Amino acid sequence: MEYEELLKNAFEKLPKRSESKNRFIVPEVVVEISGQKTIVKNFGEIASKLRRDPIHVSKYLSRETAAPRSLQGNALSFQGKLSKEIIQRKLEEYVKEFVYCKTCGEPDTKLIKRDRVTIAECEACGAKHPIRSI
Repeated sequence: MEYEELLKNAFEKLPKRSESKNRFIVPEVVVEISGQKTIVKNFGEIASKLRRDPIHVSKYLSRETAAPRSLQGNALSFQGKLSKEIIQRKLEEYVKEFVYCKTCGEPDTKLIKRDRVTIAECEACGAKHPIRSI
């Protein structure tokens, strides 16, 4: 066999990639305001969909909204009244900074702690990028 034939056979055996870039969608927050508290009712589902530690995500949201937080089971509650739009926007900013790969743009990253540095490692392309601490 010639090189071109071998190459063609190899490409045919590769799994087909979907052309859709929308396979990952940032989950929509479900917010309930109770007195002076704002509760994100589906926070556990959001953290698992993002494949991130709920503490990491909640810490980011708390710092960005300047509101103290507490985790209660699958819900995240903030002191104060926050609109759904603000929380959703901050969650999308989190995803852009901590979930998407800086090299290939895929959401297939995992966070690894090495010494005192946290690294986002992409499972799609293998790239590694240090991320800022929260």
